[in-house]
Amino acid sequence: MAAETKPKEEEKTLTPTVEIKTNISLIERAVTELEPRFTHRVLRTLTALRKRIDNKVLRDAIEENYPVDSAVKSKLLSCLPPASATDRAMDVDSTTEQTETTAMPPKPTSDPVPEVEIYLRLLIIHHLHTSKEYYAQSIQICNETIEKMQSLNRRSMDPIAAKVWFVVERSYELGGELADARPLFLAAQRTAALRHDDDTQASLINRLLRNYLHYNLYDQADKLVSKTTFPSSASNPQFARYHYFLGRIKAVQLNYTAAHTNLQQAIRRAPPAKTAPGFYQAVHKLFVVVELLMGDIPDRSIFRHYVLEKALGAYFDIVKAVRTGSLSEFQATLTKHAAQFEADKTYTLIVRLRQNVIKTGIRRLSLSYSRISLRDICLKLHLDSEEDAEYIVGKAIRDGVIEGRIIHEKGWMECEGRKNGYGPEVSDVYMRRISYCMDLHNQSVKVRQTSLRSAHTQAMRYPLDAHRKELAAAQGARERERELAKEIQEGDLDDDDSGLGDF
Repeated sequence: MAAETKPKEEEKTLTPTVEIKTNISLIERAVTELEPRFTHRVLRTLTALRKRIDNKVLRDAIEENYPVDSAVKSKLLSCLPPASATDRAMDVDSTTEQTETTAMPPKPTSDPVPEVEIYLRLLIIHHLHTSKEYYAQSIQICNETIEKMQSLNRRSMDPIAAKVWFVVERSYELGGELADARPLFLAAQRTAALRHDDDTQASLINRLLRNYLHYNLYDQADKLVSKTTFPSSASNPQFARYHYFLGRIKAVQLNYTAAHTNLQQAIRRAPPAKTAPGFYQAVHKLFVVVELLMGDIPDRSIFRHYVLEKALGAYFDIVKAVRTGSLSEFQATLTKHAAQFEADKTYTLIVRLRQNVIKTGIRRLSLSYSRISLRDICLKLHLDSEEDAEYIVGKAIRDGVIEGRIIHEKGWMECEGRKNGYGPEVSDVYMRRISYCMDLHNQSVKVRQTSLRSAHTQAMRYPLDAHRKELAAAQGARERERELAKEIQEGDLDDDDSGLGDF
């Protein structure tokens, strides 16, 4: 008889109103017990919760958690858009149905802690971002929320304040007034640094860096990085944003190695690709360009990722043009996708790849021809003139990209890259390198064996003739004892004699 399997009980999904009420109780517990981990637990649900809220949910949450005659309740309700006729009808129906079936829950007699008000304002501002007509109202509510936080000056409010600064930046950006928010961020960052508020400080540094880079103020962004210290206790998402902004700054400053390192850190610390696809795509776009500027070809698996495949289509065409060394293909791809590169703010970096494409083309020509005229180089690489071709070839020879020389009298380039490619000179160099590696290996083995042998010998070695010293000391002690006993028997030892002391 087959064993009966009990069906698993499906977890009931909380309604948004109930979830907000649960979060409010956690915030009150965090303030009462001085445990910020409960507040952080509430903030982790913010991303999913803000997609499920609407006017009715927010209005019900405010009504259920504040008393009837509360001034804070009236202020929060005034921040919401006016309710439509459908919403009012639904409110009446739901109230009637709840009265008929179950008793109404008791109304609270006092206002919750001030952190609850800031949390509800955070949800309201997120909701106002869903409609373009409320962008100006969201900016006004953000300014009121900032004044409220600064007047309360409570350390238990710091985790929520870090999230508030994000919506402040978003409101000003959607309203087209992002530059006006910069003085607010600078003043708040100084205050957070003095109070050692790491969460708010990390958020504000990223807000300022994004503000500067939005307006291409790379010098100011670099000065901010040099004058501030990013908190080591910041969360991984904040660290990922910070490393991404550092990568953009270093790439513009031609420090591609540092930019590559920072972008790798941003990719490693970023949330999963499915959770934050936009950030994941933005980091990889810059990462591909920086790798090309370093002279490397990105891994092909990056362009096959299900999140990156469509977003990196234009960058894949650029990679193919750089890899083949075709300047005409590179120019055509750059012209075709110029709008996308401008939107991604990578156009100026991609323009720098023109020299890499030319170097790749010259390297391919040097491997294919032992001698080629400068005019043919100009035609094959689509350069403007033979003077440009001569300058580029000379620079490539000086940088070690190719081995050859320019014959100015005859107007051609002689390549030495394939001369004696498999001759005795190469074999001699190869044998010298092999001999060096073998000698290094043998010396390492000898040193290791010698150290092991010496350590083993020292561990098993006894001091030479140590036992003879001990025997001599014991024999001398016995002789002194025998002489002392003889003197006692003969009565020659006095009470004040020092011989007993010596013994």
